[in-house]
Amino acid sequence: MMKKCKYCQREYVPYNSLQKSCYDYSCIKNSIQDEKLKAWNKKKAKMKEELMTVQDYMKIAQQTFNKYIRIRDKGNTCISCGKKPKKENAGHFYSAGTHTAVRFDERNVHLQCEHCNSFLSGNLLNYRENLLAKLGFEEFERLSVDAMKTRKYTREELKQLIEEYKDKIKLISKK
Repeated sequence: MMKKCKYCQREYVPYNSLQKSCYDYSCIKNSIQDEKLKAWNKKKAKMKEELMTVQDYMKIAQQTFNKYIRIRDKGNTCISCGKKPKKENAGHFYSAGTHTAVRFDERNVHLQCEHCNSFLSGNLLNYRENLLAKLGFEEFERLSVDAMKTRKYTREELKQLIEEYKDKIKLISKK
């Protein structure tokens, strides 16, 4: 069975199914270099992951979560002002830095326009009114109770959160 060399495109008969190049010295050398490069990239990725701190994972988790919220609420209006946002933000009712227990709580984060989120510090009076209407009084109260708790995330929990929201993004993007 003839095969095409990955490097020079000449046809050759491989001596086994794993052979990736013809018998030319330069092609064999390129094949070996490719293998070494793949091994190095794998080792480098592992070393990079080992050097990542909890804060690094927190940043990635927050970015992934916020992306999910923007996709989930795509087409909706700003929860605070009710206008169609020019630039969409994932706005937290209870701030992510202060209220760690609800940082990744989907009840706490909704689509906001950049103006309300960044320039009006969340436009919280309108946000509260519309969030109450959206969640209902009992669910809003549960969210408020949860917001008063504190939470520290471990590296493993954050890795799991990242994967969970990446999966949710894939699932919701397919629809």
